[in-house]
Amino acid sequence: MKKPELLIPAGNLEVLKTAVRYGADAVYIGGERFGLRAKAGNFSEGEMAEGIAFAHEHNVKVYVAVNIFAHNRDLDGVRAYMQTMKAIAPDALIISDPAVFTMAGEVLPEVERHVSTQANNTNYGTFLFWHRLGAKRVVCARELSIEEIKEIRARIPEDMEIEAFVHGAMCISYSGRCLLSNYFTGRDANQGACTHPCRWKYSVVEETRPGMYLPVEEDDRGTYIFNSKDLNMIEYVPELIDAGIDSFKIEGRMKTALYVAAVTRTYRQAIDDCVRDVVIYRKSIPYYQQEIAKCTYRQFTTGFYFGKTDKASQIYDTNTYIREYTFIGMVDSLVEREGKPLLCWYQKNKFSVGESIEAMLFNGDNLLLTVRQIYDESLIPVQSAPHSKQKLYVDLGTELPAGTILRRKEPTGS
Repeated sequence: MKKPELLIPAGNLEVLKTAVRYGADAVYIGGERFGLRAKAGNFSEGEMAEGIAFAHEHNVKVYVAVNIFAHNRDLDGVRAYMQTMKAIAPDALIISDPAVFTMAGEVLPEVERHVSTQANNTNYGTFLFWHRLGAKRVVCARELSIEEIKEIRARIPEDMEIEAFVHGAMCISYSGRCLLSNYFTGRDANQGACTHPCRWKYSVVEETRPGMYLPVEEDDRGTYIFNSKDLNMIEYVPELIDAGIDSFKIEGRMKTALYVAAVTRTYRQAIDDCVRDVVIYRKSIPYYQQEIAKCTYRQFTTGFYFGKTDKASQIYDTNTYIREYTFIGMVDSLVEREGKPLLCWYQKNKFSVGESIEAMLFNGDNLLLTVRQIYDESLIPVQSAPHSKQKLYVDLGTELPAGTILRRKEPTGS
């Protein structure tokens, strides 16, 4: 069984390093311009160089998204942006616009070109079209079924790669071609500025009865009629591999390090188990689902993989995420004080002495620890850490490597 690549999103340098440490084969990022996640932290030129160097030290690839639909005013800037990429040397560029694709081949012929899902790649003829123009890989439209992907695999050259989303948020419009954001707010989703109006609450108003709001469903709070559940294919890794998918893509360049760590580590385990022994993989599915639910999510669906979606794929009563665990921090360094190891990190959310905290180990294990003592930046003991981004020294009774994610289970499980 061919092992697929695990491709993880990163919105900033901290998250990129988290993805690498927790098992990514490749990471995709965006620069400060020309990507479709303008609200993500994104990478300066220096951060991009540092991130790519860190990833390459760990034999992990980095792909840079340059996937806007360019207007005339963008083209000179895109060419100049690509010139800066020469020294940074990403492993591939993710592109949706034909003009940008052509320009990348001219400016960076040594760098692979991957065609973004934004280009609406729904058939083998489209894959062959891009292959003739020099594409190494095409990202499937989210609307394809497993059977359609199988047929594409059978009809394209062996050296052409198929990438497909297997986990994360779903768009309501055909592979992201949504106009609602631009219509309501003037912020163009296809220029990277989506305001996610698909998550807003809606009611129906009849034209001659202004002010009379009618719920689309039987819910007096209105309805989130566009709000899809999140894609989750952790139970179907063998089927995805059998379909000929070369790269399993996780959505989420605006997600936290905790989310990326949980999803990366779980899919890493699932893929490795499946390739080694499908029986072990099948027996472990409840564990994978349990772990994947420890990050924020909006219920789960299998999207279009097994046929067209229906009302069961949507959420009608809320736009909030389910959150079972809270991000406490990420180990920055280790210091010794009076013969005790103290872990230094910058606080993400409040926690107190005596609480139980879970350390997410890189090997897939979880280590439940008790907060024995907290010291502030001046090494003065404190009982709790209420200030966001506060530098802390914490006694958990053990040493942990830099980059270890720490989380706390919420009492309510939500």
